Amino acid sequence: MKLTVNIFVLVALSAALLTFSGCKPGTDPAPSVEEVQFGKLSKSWKFSSVKKDDVAQTGYDAFTLAIKGTFGAPSYEYSASGKPALSPWPSSGSWIFGTDPSTSIIRDKGTTNELNISYTVTETTMQMTFNYAGDGKGRISNVKGQWVMLFGL
Repeated sequence: MKLTVNIFVLVALSAALLTFSGCKPGTDPAPSVEEVQFGKLSKSWKFSSVKKDDVAQTGYDAFTLAIKGTFGAPSYEYSASGKPALSPWPSSGSWIFGTDPSTSIIRDKGTTNELNISYTVTETTMQMTFNYAGDGKGRISNVKGQWVMLFGL
């Protein structure tokens, strides 16, 4: 009987050891830079200020830029509303991270609207800086230049 109890205890201890030996607290992998930045960017951003060639622009009071998607997808989405007729932003499109995901995105890669954008983002503010060249046709030339757009929540 004593041998049976010892075997039972040995089996129970072995099972417990195997169960808990693979679990190390706090070993979840840290989120990637892309995942952290995506979490910060994926919001509906409201106009704070807009400058083109260091001159304040009007007509952006109702401008909202919504950035969304599912992390890990090949590309993400944006939509722009409340923008003036002359704006460097289409109504909607896609974006991907650039070479440095912590500061760079590419809007509408592979299209005529492709644009490299430098950005900084916190939990509550975002700044986008880009040089918009457009296609130079008609009134689009009026939006060519260096843009700095500030947003908040």
